[in-house]
Amino acid sequence: MKIGRVFKFILTHPLTKRDVFSAVLRFIRYQIASRFHGGTMVYEWVKGLRFYVRRGETALTGNIYAGLYEFSDMGFLLHFLRKGDVFADVGANVGSYTLLAGSCGATGFAFEPIPETNARLVENLRLNHLDGRFFCPVIGIGSSQSTLHFTSDNNCENHALTPNERTDRAIRVSVQPLDVILNGASPTLIKIDVEGLEMEVLKGATKTLENHALKAVIIELNGNSQRYGYEEQDIVTLMVEKGFLPYAYDPLEREVKKLSGQNPLSDNTLFIRDPEFVFERVMTAGRVQVNDLEV
Repeated sequence: MKIGRVFKFILTHPLTKRDVFSAVLRFIRYQIASRFHGGTMVYEWVKGLRFYVRRGETALTGNIYAGLYEFSDMGFLLHFLRKGDVFADVGANVGSYTLLAGSCGATGFAFEPIPETNARLVENLRLNHLDGRFFCPVIGIGSSQSTLHFTSDNNCENHALTPNERTDRAIRVSVQPLDVILNGASPTLIKIDVEGLEMEVLKGATKTLENHALKAVIIELNGNSQRYGYEEQDIVTLMVEKGFLPYAYDPLEREVKKLSGQNPLSDNTLFIRDPEFVFERVMTAGRVQVNDLEV
């Protein structure tokens, strides 16, 4: 994140706007330490988790500054998942959500198509002795078995190339439908963050979405789907047709609020199939220490 974006993030994040000074101090400490180390550092995170972090890794440095980078959705995961649940992380990047799921006792799948990023994901799982609990193939997830070209040098914004898009560092990636690669496994929670290809993932997940073991899906809806010819309302409509309604979650209040469409205050929208089941879980979950605050 550039400096201006970092300070805007700190000033508006639910966990840092109450104590901006401490968040700025964490930012300064990390910037100094990362320059002295000159490479990879290990950061102590929540629930005894640790991760490797390098300069410029937005998703991880956001965790350092704020505690939980995507607070609403990460908070939901921490309050919702239980030991024995199956979690599918589609577009796992270097593994923030997968690590949190592992800390809850879940097992499952983490899909990251960029080989270098996937290697970092596996390193972070191994650092926390979670590598045996998650299957992490180097593949993309889409609507059918195919191959696509992806960017490989855009950090957490790597994406499948459109027909008119060109880059010198494109890589060829094997793509599988979620229904095929899960091979009958039944996730309780799925997170989908694939930089605009969310609809393609959903098209290849018909059986998975119809399985009532699946209670909630977190989907990134931030405008990127338009690059592939989709409107985000199309995704909302499809999810409603499958029995999922859009909600917003406040981890501080343990409040789940029904929405009329995608979440206007977040890049992600939470879709829930069985509200009573979900409400009971989040209300009875233990508290988690995040920096100086319990949530």
